[in-house]
Amino acid sequence: MFEDFFNVVKLRFNGGNEEAAPTYKCPRCQGVYPLARYEELYKVCPECNYHGRLSAQERIKIIADKGSFREFDAKMESCDPINFPNYTEKQEELRETTGLKDAIVTGEATIRGIPAVIGIMDSRYMMASMGSVVGEKIARAFEYATEKGLPVIMFTASGGARMQEGIVSLMQMAKTSGAVQYHSSAGGLYITVLTDPTTGGVTASFASLGDIIIAEPKILIGFAGRRVIESTMRQKLPDDFQLAEFMQDKGFVDMIVERKRLRATLANLLSLHGFGKKEV
Repeated sequence: MFEDFFNVVKLRFNGGNEEAAPTYKCPRCQGVYPLARYEELYKVCPECNYHGRLSAQERIKIIADKGSFREFDAKMESCDPINFPNYTEKQEELRETTGLKDAIVTGEATIRGIPAVIGIMDSRYMMASMGSVVGEKIARAFEYATEKGLPVIMFTASGGARMQEGIVSLMQMAKTSGAVQYHSSAGGLYITVLTDPTTGGVTASFASLGDIIIAEPKILIGFAGRRVIESTMRQKLPDDFQLAEFMQDKGFVDMIVERKRLRATLANLLSLHGFGKKEV
């Protein structure tokens, strides 16, 4: 910690014209570290192990074999089913700034040579809220995996249902849950990887239905927020309530895996369940 801090100070106050290196401030421990070091660690704080949020493309780069990812339904876009004010304009703005069509990217890839269908929620797009496109892309991914006999790995990160699509958004909870059941009934393996945060209708549907549920360390997992629960129950909740470690202790999470070990862990789990390397 002190070495990283010293390096930042040295670069800032060396008295020359050298421009200070970009820094990162951890939202959990409030430490300031070189941005390059943070990115080298896959956006994990070098001091407190806080696992920062990744974009879909960053996640693909870390998990999938290089060049193996093939995206599904890349051009699918949401409409405006309830004519919510400024919803169309907001989506157009986000598509331009993020390069995404909606809050999830799905596709087929190999992980250490083992083929799998993967879905990755991206919190940059409306906090990865689940609307009609998110639900449809997840359902199609499970249907494809069932047809091809492939495992499914879903990386969740969401604020829940997308209020701008009303009841259409809530229907996606049933749709995605049905897709999981369809895949499971055919003997498919489904692994969920919960990332920060996984909340609301996503937690209440496909995120909690994995055969194996993995979480990154100290992430937020829940349905309703702490204040809502405390006001309803009229009692103080534990400090670690809804963190991954608390959820594992209560049986909602099977294992907590650091990001640097996640790719190897997923490959091992796929291998243990009889999925071999793709033949060339």
